Amino acid sequence: MKGILGRKAGMTQVFTKEGKVIPVTVIEVVPNIVTQIKTKELDGYEAVQLGIVDRKEKNATKASIGHAKKANTNPKRFLKEIRDVNIADYALGQELNASVFAAGEIVDVTGTSKGKGFQGVIKRHGQSEGPKTHGSRYHRRPGSMGTMRPMRVLKGKNLAGHMGCETVTVQNLEIIEVSVADGYILVSGNVPGPKNSLVLIRSAVKGGTVSPKEIISFENSVENVIEESSTDVEPTTVENTPVEDDTTPEETVSEEAKTEEAVEETSTEETTESVPDEEKAEA
Repeated sequence: MKGILGRKAGMTQVFTKEGKVIPVTVIEVVPNIVTQIKTKELDGYEAVQLGIVDRKEKNATKASIGHAKKANTNPKRFLKEIRDVNIADYALGQELNASVFAAGEIVDVTGTSKGKGFQGVIKRHGQSEGPKTHGSRYHRRPGSMGTMRPMRVLKGKNLAGHMGCETVTVQNLEIIEVSVADGYILVSGNVPGPKNSLVLIRSAVKGGTVSPKEIISFENSVENVIEESSTDVEPTTVENTPVEDDTTPEETVSEEAKTEEAVEETSTEETTESVPDEEKAEA
């Protein structure tokens, strides 16, 4: 038996290489500190106490400060015990991370369910509603309180009351992926509790392992595509090469001479046309 504390970050989905979609819960695993090791001689049972999230000393009690100093650490906000462990594998003040588990292991996850407040029997216990029409005024009521005798309501009767905020354990969840560098564990399926709630991951009581699944990582695939595209396309340079002309130098000279003659003819025509107008103006 082994375990670790973490926070529920939320849910997402991953894809296997076969194209299968797996809904997973992302559990953020912060460093866990072994704050106490309980033995049969002193406590009557064997267990390991883990603590996460530091608490300021001004907000902690003297007892919690002294308890944390024995492990050479700061006071912790959350403490949990894990029983049925091999205490020889742990040391006081030891730090645990996500490497405790590996992909393919089957675990049990314990958390606190979402609080729903005061709810009726329809939502709280899933009872059927009464008739909606034909004069019935019995729509969402709890129903009969029991038989005539023993003249009292028996224990366990489904009635309205507070719903949620209960400790719930979901068994036999598969670990899809473990990232020690990023500090998270992907667990198949859903986990009780809202986001940022405290969860406890333990080895499954019923035991068992499965073969790890090969997950497609979209970030890596995108990076690979970018690298491949940059290597396949080679940069092209445009050279300023002179344009070859098939005309000979003699032809170019003759063409220039013709253009010059045409310009001179047009200029003479303009001058001849402008002279009579000037003479008329003088007259």
